Amino acid sequence: MNPTPTGRLLRTADGSDLVVTRTMRAPIDDVWASVTEPERTARWFGPWEGDAAPGRTIKVRMSFEEGAPWFDAHIDACESPRHLALTTTDEAGAWHMELRLSESDGTTELQLIHHLRSDQGIGEMGPGWEYYLDNLVASRDGTAAPAFDDYYPAQKAYFEDLATRD
Repeated sequence: MNPTPTGRLLRTADGSDLVVTRTMRAPIDDVWASVTEPERTARWFGPWEGDAAPGRTIKVRMSFEEGAPWFDAHIDACESPRHLALTTTDEAGAWHMELRLSESDGTTELQLIHHLRSDQGIGEMGPGWEYYLDNLVASRDGTAAPAFDDYYPAQKAYFEDLATRD
């Protein structure tokens, strides 16, 4: 498999937004369930546990990473089924991200927006999000899961190049 990177980098007042989008032929409520219900997130990212509500922190497991580490995710905002904002914290620091969903004629677009204060590490982050969103699509379609080795390092230069554009 040779997946094509789709991520975009949008400059903001505070840094940049890495935006990775997928479109799924499914109702928005079903896609929302795929990104918020622990038994469904386990299929493509990892399970989570805790009391999920705005202002609360849950524990999330990255099942597809070496060692399957857990991290904290603070729910900054949750407006079902259209918007989820999280701040994740682990030994590498804090990441701010959002999921935005919209539906038209039975097709749902999901945007993952990773808010970056710096473009450092985008060559690793971009391929990772491409992989995870393709894993989401595969879990929903019942197709074979992608292999991370098809994304990284193959897509690293694409994302590093985005950071050099004005």
